[in-house]
Amino acid sequence: MKFVDEATIQVEAGKGGAGCVSFRREKFIPKGGPDGGDGGDGGDVYLVGDASLNTLVDFRHQRVHRAPSGRPGMGRNRTGASGSDLEIAVPLGTRVSDAETGVVMGQLLAAGDRLRVAAGGFHGIGNARFKSSTNRTPRQFTPGTPGERRELRLELLLLADVGLLGLPNAGKSSLIRALSSAKPKVADYAFTTLYPNLGVVSVGPRRSFVIADIPGLIAGAAQGAGLGTRFLKHLSRTRLLLHLVDIAPTDASVSPAEQVRTVVGELAQFDADLAAKERWLVLNKIDLLDTETLAERRATLVRELNWQGEVHAISASTGAGTRELAAALGARLDALPHPLQAEPAGATGNGDAHTSWHPLD
Repeated sequence: MKFVDEATIQVEAGKGGAGCVSFRREKFIPKGGPDGGDGGDGGDVYLVGDASLNTLVDFRHQRVHRAPSGRPGMGRNRTGASGSDLEIAVPLGTRVSDAETGVVMGQLLAAGDRLRVAAGGFHGIGNARFKSSTNRTPRQFTPGTPGERRELRLELLLLADVGLLGLPNAGKSSLIRALSSAKPKVADYAFTTLYPNLGVVSVGPRRSFVIADIPGLIAGAAQGAGLGTRFLKHLSRTRLLLHLVDIAPTDASVSPAEQVRTVVGELAQFDADLAAKERWLVLNKIDLLDTETLAERRATLVRELNWQGEVHAISASTGAGTRELAAALGARLDALPHPLQAEPAGATGNGDAHTSWHPLD
């Protein structure tokens, strides 16, 4: 299935039920007082975080979601039934914004998080409520108010621990295949990866982490060139970045150092915080070089970049060095805080104790 990370939907809360105009009429009470009941409230619309979902593809097929309306009031002071709330399941990491205003309403990060996106209409008042000492036979009533309508833009920001960076054909898809059971497409041409891929890497009993592969970046990606600009946002919640470098490029005019600078430049233009995130260099395709040449190119790369961070040498196609890389990643991730721990959580302000959301800074 193709990964779908954006969708636009329409939500409509239920309308409040109208109040009733009724008078008590029984065998021995021919002129009873008003007994028209109130209507029911309209149902609210909630988005709910669901850990079993990982794509927004369902919203491409069903774009309109309506909550039930409240029922009208009835005689004998009977109140109409309220419309039930509509709960729409979305993947964890979904950011919700108003499509018309662009205002971010919140994001759902944990299973069970609920965000009210449309409030139901208020119920109408029956004529029994208008009875007074001077108005014994009121015929007034109020209709229910309409529910809120909104067009929402949903964006799925992946919740991965490790993100893969690199130019097209750097070997990111091959690496995720080597480390996990994910099977992204691998081929010898640029932009083989068109959609993000996720893989779970096991590093021991009950110890694993999630790695994300996004389309390769090219010069100008931050301005919309290539495919990577749409997916750079998925790396915002990763704890660690792996920067894959083709250490044996077929094009001799593009040195490994130039590969790194191209990607780093696009990162800095897209998001300074993302560019400042901890990043490891991973030298791929070492199977194409002898030991002496590899050592020479590694030393040259570190010197030209003045690199102070971690450097790992692997071959994604043969698996050389990948097990050691996975173990090192697992150990480092154990020491890093989870990014969601830094996300502030607050109430929606609508008085619903069961509703939580995570506002953006």
